[in-house]
Amino acid sequence: MSQLPGRESLFKKWNEEHRGILLRVTRSFARSVSEARDLAHELQLQLWKSTGSYKGASQSSTWVYRVCLNTAITWHRSVARREEKIDSSVDLKEILADGASPAETAAEHEVLERLYSCIHEMREIDRALILLLLDGLAYREIAEITGMSENQVGVGLTRARKRLADLMKGVTHELE
Repeated sequence: MSQLPGRESLFKKWNEEHRGILLRVTRSFARSVSEARDLAHELQLQLWKSTGSYKGASQSSTWVYRVCLNTAITWHRSVARREEKIDSSVDLKEILADGASPAETAAEHEVLERLYSCIHEMREIDRALILLLLDGLAYREIAEITGMSENQVGVGLTRARKRLADLMKGVTHELE
């Protein structure tokens, strides 16, 4: 029983420190409000379960990313239907810069929605690589999270960036 308080403490700490990871993974893999709720709950459950096997050999953010991405990929494969669109206006308000004009905010909102739409069209591994890259992680960190070599990460990111660029064509012109 002495592990339980430590486990609870670790789980709470990870939830506070790495909330952004859970939100970004959820947003990248879920296409509807109900899917987002389901996936968020699944990520929380798996994160709780994984606290007992965390040995401290890697940074906690690396561990949380690995648990969340593996869980999201597995969850995504098991989902049969998607219906409602995500209403992301609440979290987008936090993402968009303060002081922007309504027109700039609307344009940024549209581009961000298009970006997520394009990310949803990508293969799961490409989606995960792009998410980690957008989060500013180095190839070494991405390799540690995904279990790939740094070389594989580089090749995968080159391919994923090209695919995303192809999907995003025309979006930047909308802002001009």
